[in-house]
Amino acid sequence: MTTSRSSLALRGAALCAVVAALVAVPLSAPPFWITLLNYIGLYSIVALGLVLLTGVAGQTSFGQAAFVGIGAYVTAYLSTHVETLSWLPWLNLVVGLALTALIALALGFITLRMRGHYLPLATIAWGISLYYLFGNLEFLGGHTGMTGIPALSVAGFELRNERYFCYLIWVIALSALWMAHNLLDSRPGRAIRALRGGLDMAEAFGVNTGRLKIVVFVYAALLACVSGWLYAHLQRFVNPTPFGLNQGIEYLFMAVVGGAGSVWGAVVGAALVTLLKTQLQDWLPSLLGRSGNFEVIVFGILIILLLQRTRDGVWPWLARLVPSRAPPLLRSAAKPFLARAGPPPGPLLVVEAARKEFGGLVAVNDLSFEIRSGEILGLIGPNGAGKSTMFNLIGGALPMTRGAIAFDGKRIAGQDPYVIAGLGVARTFQHVRLLPEMSVLDNVAFGAYLRGSAGFVRAALRLDRREEARAMHEAALQIGRVGLAAHLHAPAGSLPLGQQRLVEIARALAADPRLLLLDEPAAGLRYAEKQELTALLRTLKREGMTILLVEHDMDFVMGLTDRLVVMDFGEKLAEGLPVEIQENPLVREAYLGGVVEEKA
Repeated sequence: MTTSRSSLALRGAALCAVVAALVAVPLSAPPFWITLLNYIGLYSIVALGLVLLTGVAGQTSFGQAAFVGIGAYVTAYLSTHVETLSWLPWLNLVVGLALTALIALALGFITLRMRGHYLPLATIAWGISLYYLFGNLEFLGGHTGMTGIPALSVAGFELRNERYFCYLIWVIALSALWMAHNLLDSRPGRAIRALRGGLDMAEAFGVNTGRLKIVVFVYAALLACVSGWLYAHLQRFVNPTPFGLNQGIEYLFMAVVGGAGSVWGAVVGAALVTLLKTQLQDWLPSLLGRSGNFEVIVFGILIILLLQRTRDGVWPWLARLVPSRAPPLLRSAAKPFLARAGPPPGPLLVVEAARKEFGGLVAVNDLSFEIRSGEILGLIGPNGAGKSTMFNLIGGALPMTRGAIAFDGKRIAGQDPYVIAGLGVARTFQHVRLLPEMSVLDNVAFGAYLRGSAGFVRAALRLDRREEARAMHEAALQIGRVGLAAHLHAPAGSLPLGQQRLVEIARALAADPRLLLLDEPAAGLRYAEKQELTALLRTLKREGMTILLVEHDMDFVMGLTDRLVVMDFGEKLAEGLPVEIQENPLVREAYLGGVVEEKA
């Protein structure tokens, strides 16, 4: 307790020192340093959007400078050409944000469908296009630009002096940092982080990944627009030069150098890149005896060396020097989530003549079976029999070639995975899909995504704390059920494979599913852990949960399941009670072999 209190005191003192410096420096520093501080603040706002978009969500963009230009040109044009708006720059910001959102939506729908290297190439294309659009439109002043932008005023006080404007820039920058921190520590924040862990995993727990990527893209564009609006009123002049591809690449550099996965990395990266470029422009001419663009060459070499030493950026390295924050206390009195209604009588899942073809390969060949409410059904077969493919057909990760699948009387074949998850289907994966850098608690809390409702605005303004406490309470409960309470705050990636599988089961349980799909849950578990898992699954069955599992451990399967479906080469070889399956000669020949004979 003493250590945590001293840690909090040191972090509080560091934060107070930063705030005190931001208050005192603009009043006493030379004009040159005030200018640098202003630009660092402007760049930090843009880089923060890239931290969320690229560092956290994994969507690379080189075109953020174009959104800065939209914010700058909208307020410049409205301030100088629309008389009724010339003295209403705050209204100009609203118009700029609205236009930026529309453009970002259009671009997002087009480009965010792309993956791999096509996405960054697409952002380069529209970034260049918008840059030349600014320079070729006569009513925007062409390449000459626009002048006469009025100064901003706050409560009737005009911010003509850069020292006073510095306060406005940093109030907005720090507010954006606070909101981004809140956002990442929330339900939508965990969903954003899950985008890097694989879209299929995120969608399996109810995240509409296509929509979420567009929302993050628009949010990053709006931050860039705010920076452009501030830039226009700071300079009181705009032209296309600061909004080209080179500046877009530099913004991405700032996010990566500072730490693309860290909110404060945006500030560190913006400060480091800005100061380094400025100093190189001063030092290199005196060292080399002539002027030129040598700072670009040296700057590039230094960035490469820096990223070789700290691949995750500078901020994670600096954060190690600051005492770590104590894990958050879980509210034991948090109101639990409402549980789903009990299972209906009769079959819960019905599969009829399901077929999946990959070109000429038939992975699932007209397979039919059903799962009754409240039972544990095992799907077994040799490697390559098509079991995991059948799992993916049920969960919606793969489209069927033909056939039908109904869950609780509703046809789910052809539905998106996040729609199927919303009906009460949760799953684990054959190959573990966790977010290794996040804690076990946060990974499991992600499973409760559909049980909450907090969106971007509520999360960013920290109005979701009650719901967040309920999610954490639910996650801690399920972690305890799988026997990992001692690892609550450990990074999920630090656990051995067997325990990571238990974390996946806890995450699925946090969704309160009606149908639980377990893909090789016992793989990597020790004997005692398998016994505990068996006891847990039997408890879930008594509570009314329906379970479908794929497993290769025959001792585990035979002692747990109510019925078995055996697959071989994509077809159903047999179906029945475990005892019947053990005695089936076709199964003994195809899968169990001499194991059963030895036991007999």
